[in-house]
Amino acid sequence: MRPYLLSLLILTPLIAAERAVDPTFLRRSISSAAAKESDIASSGCRYKPLFGAGDSHPALARGVARFGEITVDPGAESKAVQYPKEEQVYFISEGAGELIYSGRKVKVRRNDFMYLPAGVSHGLANSGTGALKAILMGFKLPAGTPSGAAAAAPIIANTDDVRKQVVGNHPPSTLYQLMMGDTRSTRDKIAAGHVLTSLFIMEMTPGGTNFPHHHDREEEIYLLLDGTGDMVAGGGMDGVEGRHASKPGDAYFFRLNCTVGFYNTGSTAAHILAVRSLYPFGK
Repeated sequence: MRPYLLSLLILTPLIAAERAVDPTFLRRSISSAAAKESDIASSGCRYKPLFGAGDSHPALARGVARFGEITVDPGAESKAVQYPKEEQVYFISEGAGELIYSGRKVKVRRNDFMYLPAGVSHGLANSGTGALKAILMGFKLPAGTPSGAAAAAPIIANTDDVRKQVVGNHPPSTLYQLMMGDTRSTRDKIAAGHVLTSLFIMEMTPGGTNFPHHHDREEEIYLLLDGTGDMVAGGGMDGVEGRHASKPGDAYFFRLNCTVGFYNTGSTAAHILAVRSLYPFGK
């Protein structure tokens, strides 16, 4: 055998071993995720990273800076954080407490969602008797994003005040609550995002689906709040080969153009918290 062929045969497996293939989607679960050190964590506050900062694949989510769960113990507070190049959203998934916004405290409760503009100091406090939990979502602002002046008071709404509706080409088995959109939105309860384009909850009837689809300009995250079913991720040749049995607390990050969808296989309604954000490098 020629020497250069022998060298090629030896080197090829080594090169393949060094080169990791990026996944098409990421799957995480709140129940199995470990709390990690974070700038918001304190002695009475823990943060479980699911995507972005703190995750094992932080670079895969290009526009998503962080996505995870904050838990604040009764009588405790998180550390206050401030990000000059990142907009954030909190969704209160359990309990009640206070949002710390520019040094002032504003009461928040379960199913509240709020926009936290870049540069504003914010955190959470728990004055109740049970745990306060929130889903934290952060999005990287590209250079040239208009800064504007942060509102003196936080922009907060509750899902109880967001109507359920059928949207676009999706089947009527899925009802949408359109919680937050970008600054130009006229259909969402809050219009504030720059990179964030849509925050919503989907309610799917038993046997229902939102029909698998993809987005060619946006990354997306699904978090199953309750119910059971099959998450569609990756798609395969027919668009629905990639079905994954999912339970409450399971979260999926979908890369650009990844097939995304859900089928409710349970006997009760299923609810998914979903967020879409712009891919920062164009198509």
